Order: sequence, then C-alpha cells, then structure tokens
Amino acid sequence: MKSLMMQGTRILATGSAVPDSSLSNDEISKIVETSDDWIVTRTGIKERRLLTGHNKSVIDLAVVASLNALDKISMNPAEIDLIILATSTPNDLFGSASQVQAQIKAFNAVAFDLTAACSGFVLAMVTASQFIRNGTYKNILVIGADVLSKWVDWSDRSTCILFGDGAGAMILQSSIKEDNQLLGFQLNTDGNQSNCLSLVYKEEINSHPILKLHKGYFKYIVMNGKEVYKFAVSQVPLSILKCLNSLNISINDIDWLLLHQANHRILKAVADKLSIDNEKIIMNLNKYGNTSAASIPLAFDEALSQGKFAHNDIIVISGFGAGLTWGTIIVQWKL
Repeated sequence: MKSLMMQGTRILATGSAVPDSSLSNDEISKIVETSDDWIVTRTGIKERRLLTGHNKSVIDLAVVASLNALDKISMNPAEIDLIILATSTPNDLFGSASQVQAQIKAFNAVAFDLTAACSGFVLAMVTASQFIRNGTYKNILVIGADVLSKWVDWSDRSTCILFGDGAGAMILQSSIKEDNQLLGFQLNTDGNQSNCLSLVYKEEINSHPILKLHKGYFKYIVMNGKEVYKFAVSQVPLSILKCLNSLNISINDIDWLLLHQANHRILKAVADKLSIDNEKIIMNLNKYGNTSAASIPLAFDEALSQGKFAHNDIIVISGFGAGLTWGTIIVQWKL
C-alpha cells in the first residue's frame, strides 16, 4: 500500500464509446436459463452492449472514446505525450495502445498497455499522474477499454449475464498546485485470491515431440461470485478510508462515490458500510453491465455530461477485481 499527495494533475476532458448492439435480459433468457427479474434483482443490470461485426476489436472503441475526449477541448492529438490503454482484452497480445496511437494520429506519444482487469483504469490514472508529477510528460491520454463478450462462456449463467463492452477516455494534464484535482491514491493486490476471478491459459495435453513445448490457449472468464462479493465489500471500504485519512478528508465531505460498475449490491453495500447516502452513488451498470476497465471512465464521462459535478466536489473513485487488485483515487473537481 502506498498513499501520498499528488501535485499538479488536472482532468482536461473525458470521452466514452459503447457499441450500437445491445443485449437485453430477455434475450439472454433465450440463451441460458434465467429471467429479467432474476438478473435485475441480483445484479441491477437490464442490458449490456456487445461489439459485433467482422474484425471489430477493443481498438475501435478506444479510438472513438479518445477522439471524443480530444474533440471536446479541440486538442490536436500531436499534443499528447503518452497513451496508457488499460485493457485485459487487447487485439494483440503484444499490445494495442500503439494501434490506438496510430489511428488517432497522436504520433508524438509513447503508448503502452496496462493490464489490471477491473482495476485497470484506476492503476492507469495513478501511473499517468506519476509521470506528470515528476515532470516527464505534460499531456497524457488514459483509456479504459474492454470487450469481455469475446471471452465469455455464453452457456455459463454466472458470468454471461454480467459483462458488456465499452470504452472510456480521460485526458490528464500537468497544472499548478492550486488546480490539482487528483489528491491522493491507495492501491492493493492479493495474488493469493487470483483464482476467484480469472481468464487462464490452458495447456494442451500433448507437447511438441522435439522441443517438448506445451502449447495451449486462453479459456473463458471464470468467477467465484460469492468470494468476489465478500472481497469487494470488505476491502473497498477499507481502501477508501485509508485514502481519505491520509488526506484528512472526512466521509461527510464526499459528494460522489464512483465505484467499478460490477453489481448494484456491491455498490450499495460499500456505501452502506461507509454511511454514504445512496443518492451519492454514481451508477449506470443497468445499461452497460460490467465493462471491466471501461466502467469507471464510462460512468465518469456520463456523470460529467449530465452536469452532476459541481466546483470543488469530492469524488471518490474505486476499482476492484481480478488479480485480485483494488484501489482508490480521490478527485476534487475543478471547473
């Protein structure tokens, strides 16, 4: 765990993108034994977006979200110094960020992928803020994008009802101390529980006859829902409290709680543990489901477009998921 003050990081703009194709609970009930009432009661999800079409990938969504953010402030892509793409579903295992860089014409930017599943965007924001804090880069494009529909077992009712595809982007810029928006962070990992939520590599039984290599393939998403729920409800509030305490900020000062959009029961349970009014919870998973690294920037962009954030509002952002990883960022919104 590490927590410290971060100086001079400002959120310039946000953007998001979701596929046109949607899949309702009623439609899922034709694939597996379930119902709209069953899914809504247990998850809060009504529908999710799926990326369909030939040769469509996470890059398509990441590009649209990035251009959306750039267009809002009329920024030339050449001004971007660094691109961090948080994704667990790359189009290329060697990395997809460079392809985003090429497509948005941010030719002056260094670009790399960051993999931390549902915590990915939080870790990407923290990583970006450190480059800004030490003066290495001025303008950084942080993207959270995933297409989990490609890795879902559509015969597994415990997972296929949860996940959707999407992307969100945020442009961070170095600024003077008075304009600092990212106040602090707190990060954790527990690899001992990695099997609770995973997408593992499966080796073939037969090895190469000469080289004795065991080649294989990646399987589907596997999740122990009960354990993930227990982990999130117990650890996320602690992370938030540690981060707030390190900044001498009271729970009563929180204006908005933006958690990874995994399950409405988790979101409400975390808020209840912290005695935060449910009206302060930002929630849009009913429309998009769990979009992994995209869920936080997607919800942030939507809340911003709806005019929810007022000057000096304190926004608590927490991501949690596979790894197991979790973390918190405290943002003070500046108009």
